Amino acid sequence: MQGSLIDSLARQGITRRAFLKYCAMLASMMALPPSAGRAMAEAMATARRPSVIWLPFQECTGCTESITRSHSPSIEGMIFDLISLDYQETLMAAAGHQAEEALHATMKSNHGKYLLIVDGSIPLGMNGAYSCIAGRSNVDLLKETASGAAAIVAMGSCASYGGIPKANPNPTGAVSVSDLVKDKPIVNIPGCPPIPVVMTGVLAHYLTFGALPELDAKGRPKAFFGETIHDRCYRRPFYDQGKFAKTFDDEGARRGWCLFELGCKGPVTYNACATVKWNGGTSWPVESGHGCLGCSEPDFWDGGSFYKALSMPADPLKLGGAAAVAGAAAGVAVSVANRVKKGAAKASHEKATLADLEK
Repeated sequence: MQGSLIDSLARQGITRRAFLKYCAMLASMMALPPSAGRAMAEAMATARRPSVIWLPFQECTGCTESITRSHSPSIEGMIFDLISLDYQETLMAAAGHQAEEALHATMKSNHGKYLLIVDGSIPLGMNGAYSCIAGRSNVDLLKETASGAAAIVAMGSCASYGGIPKANPNPTGAVSVSDLVKDKPIVNIPGCPPIPVVMTGVLAHYLTFGALPELDAKGRPKAFFGETIHDRCYRRPFYDQGKFAKTFDDEGARRGWCLFELGCKGPVTYNACATVKWNGGTSWPVESGHGCLGCSEPDFWDGGSFYKALSMPADPLKLGGAAAVAGAAAGVAVSVANRVKKGAAKASHEKATLADLEK
């Protein structure tokens, strides 16, 4: 089938040091101790790349586009070196009968071992006729492939929660993967589209520990969805000071003030956009001047206007006079101090992990 990961990387000219640095960065990003970086390196260096079947259902191909636009040689760029992608309609060379033969051959030879990735919701309306592959409904295909999978990754908000296809009035009867599959471990990686590095982290964790990472109540990996966009946002100090942009082109917007009053859903959205960012770590929506839409939360499309502020206190300076002012100032100081400590800790962690791995 396929050789070990380290052999695959070597053929592409990726050095041992680069591989060790990758493992150190990954451990740090997932808030794991330095020893976890070494464990990842040892496990992934000898492990055979797991077989992966990727089924696209009722979707827009945005999740696939997100993965293919990863920059190399980065964490995102290594995703296809960590796994053996044996079926993915958009990326595979085969088509028609050959593609279906590859799917069934993979399921048979790797029964109980392969990872199943699903992007897109599953329509139940008209007995599943709204979305079919090779004359079979998404419902039937999901049940068949899920039965032999070791675990399932619901990739994107559509697979995780139903996404935009499920938006009112949900004409196709769209549902999520977890609405249909109840007997397999499932990890949700929501986002419209999701962040590639989150996918890589989940796969690396599975390779290393033989299990999915710790999940939150919505089935998302806590390492990436453990805090809100608001908690991680660099504009948070302005929120604490009560400084908000009133329009997208006013003085506050030009100074980088908080976008809460312009509808930013950061306070109720859990994701790692603010720290991982997009396009090779270049930027993310709030940094580009637009509020968070909350796309990694269930039913975000039906949550009201993207440009209307949440119905919660927005200006701490108006909540209690001098006490509020003092509290806001203290909050800003603590926030800045915590960010400095977190940055120093991360740098120290990566340095210690890399040194430990190279021994």
